[in-house]
Amino acid sequence: MGNYSISFLSTSKGYHYTNICVSVITLLMFSHLCFGQDTNKQLSKADQSFEALAYINARDIYLNVAKQGYSSLDLYRKLADSYYFTGELEESVQWYEKLISNFSEEVKPEYLFRYAQSLKSAERYGDADTIMEKFNMATGNDKRAKSFINKRDYLDFIEMQSGKYDLYTLTINSQYSDYAPSFNHRGQIVFASSRSKNSKVHEWDQMPFLDLFSSTIKEDKISTEEPKKLKGKINTKFHESSTSFTKDGNTVYFTRNNFTNNKLGKSRKGVVLLKLYKATLTNQRWSNITELPFNSDNYSISHPALSPDGKQLYFASDMKGTRGKSDLFVVDILPGGKYGKPKNLGDNINTEGRETFPYVSDNGRLYFASDGHVGLGGLDVFVAIANENNSYGVFNVGKPINSSKDDFSFVLNEENKTGYFASNRRGGKGNDDIYSFRQTEELITSCKEYLTGIVTDSETNETIANADITLLDTDGNIVNKIKSDADGGYSFEVDCDKQYIIRVSIEGFNPNDIIFKSNKTFETTNNVPVDFKKEKLLSTTSEPVNIGDDIVAPLQLKTIFFDLDTDNIRPDAEADLQKVIAVMRQNPNLKIEVRSHTDSRSSYWYNKRLSVKRMRATVRYIIRNGGIHWRRIKGKAYGERRLINKCANGIPCTEEEHQENRRSEFIVRK
Repeated sequence: MGNYSISFLSTSKGYHYTNICVSVITLLMFSHLCFGQDTNKQLSKADQSFEALAYINARDIYLNVAKQGYSSLDLYRKLADSYYFTGELEESVQWYEKLISNFSEEVKPEYLFRYAQSLKSAERYGDADTIMEKFNMATGNDKRAKSFINKRDYLDFIEMQSGKYDLYTLTINSQYSDYAPSFNHRGQIVFASSRSKNSKVHEWDQMPFLDLFSSTIKEDKISTEEPKKLKGKINTKFHESSTSFTKDGNTVYFTRNNFTNNKLGKSRKGVVLLKLYKATLTNQRWSNITELPFNSDNYSISHPALSPDGKQLYFASDMKGTRGKSDLFVVDILPGGKYGKPKNLGDNINTEGRETFPYVSDNGRLYFASDGHVGLGGLDVFVAIANENNSYGVFNVGKPINSSKDDFSFVLNEENKTGYFASNRRGGKGNDDIYSFRQTEELITSCKEYLTGIVTDSETNETIANADITLLDTDGNIVNKIKSDADGGYSFEVDCDKQYIIRVSIEGFNPNDIIFKSNKTFETTNNVPVDFKKEKLLSTTSEPVNIGDDIVAPLQLKTIFFDLDTDNIRPDAEADLQKVIAVMRQNPNLKIEVRSHTDSRSSYWYNKRLSVKRMRATVRYIIRNGGIHWRRIKGKAYGERRLINKCANGIPCTEEEHQENRRSEFIVRK
């Protein structure tokens, strides 16, 4: 892909040396020594080029050394990386294979990830998944590994997501690199291209330096006319790439190498990185080039994207606080040409890999490229949807936008559903090509599953029609409510990776509750049959209940409601609390006293305070979730004073025995 998604420019100079060999007389005796000396010199030169990010120069030497029969961990690592970092992932496979097979015990986990990505680029998805399993075992807590483990069916989802765009090739592409299209809101796209007649080439990939060009969008909103270089002082002899324009088209934010006031800036390591700049349009020429104040010589900031209202600027960077190779950040644009403090977009968006090329649509959807989220190989395009809790749901946009190669710099006009992106996929004209598209269907941007089942009588096995079936969340809020059909069947649509309570109610009987947790598999159907147990509902006409009685036994409630050292009501306890609520609704004169207890561990006063919290949590749940008047339910907290077994302080007991004492009782009162 266009190598400036990561962003470096080396200014290190080349090195010259003369090979020295021994005399002809001693050639045979010292041929091995000569070979070794020559190899070391070649490797030294290659290493210097590699460290200067001149990967192609380094690669040529490494390949020559490898052909001579030399092998080492460092050689295979750098050979593979020299292809990987220039976007030639498929070519890196053989060298990562040699690295992993010959030096498996010494290889850092990151190389397993690169190997898996390269295998995907070669469309060897089964092999890639096997390597990702090893990567997960080697890392344990890497988000990329967790994402893979949680989305093993990622290929199935991508297939469901695919086919929602029609793709078109463009005549504006050159034999070089063309990418990073953006709308200038004047009927044109602006993009970066290395087609300029420039004698300078970049050491990274031996391609000419990038300049900014514009091309008019034709009436069909998809094709474009012959591109022209932007006028003014915006293009220099170094790299300019990705742009983002204000709505009036008069101001542009863009990426450039660290080149300000005709002075080239370098990092502490002597590398020229990327910065963001701003320019204004005057008499159809770009001028007033200013560097943004949060740039640095020692890290890259690149690929700007304005929010629809122009008040925020998104970008990619490897600044302090970055989780991976590059993360996405956002900064507020303040009045008077000032800016806020850049904020990392967080773990929902950023991984230990590369997140880059953000774009924010008019509807506020964040599109970006990533190799850290699970995809088809290389960089894939993803869309992030903001949730109510200020987190994001991230979704692969599917094929044909994404391929096994690098796909990136996606922009979309949501009004007419047309847009552009870049890719280095097969069949292109140059290194990276720009493609246009028309969106034909809406993307899947929420994970939905289906919950179905049949309600049957536990004694007769007969289906039960017309039963009330309520779907609740873990806070007791009603999500949906239906009746079972003539065959006892029911069906709900549910969110992925979420816990629910399925409550089945039949008049005259205690409700039956089932705890259900959906998984992370898109569009799957979960079959949850309900074997309804008909237990008579406690009422004034049933067996008499006296003042002071505990209703736990008549209602067949469980008595354990709390985990160790917490006052949180567990989901399995909610089912029993809902039975208490049902009884109090059926018996409007019934009044209850909640008595909460702890085990004997910890101090007396600590347990007293904990039981108070547990009592209040129980009372609060019944009042809030059951609509029960507060005068009908009171509470007492006993701490460890009323143990129901031998487990007093100092007496050895099992965890199960201690748990018997962590309970709430429901006592009938006047």
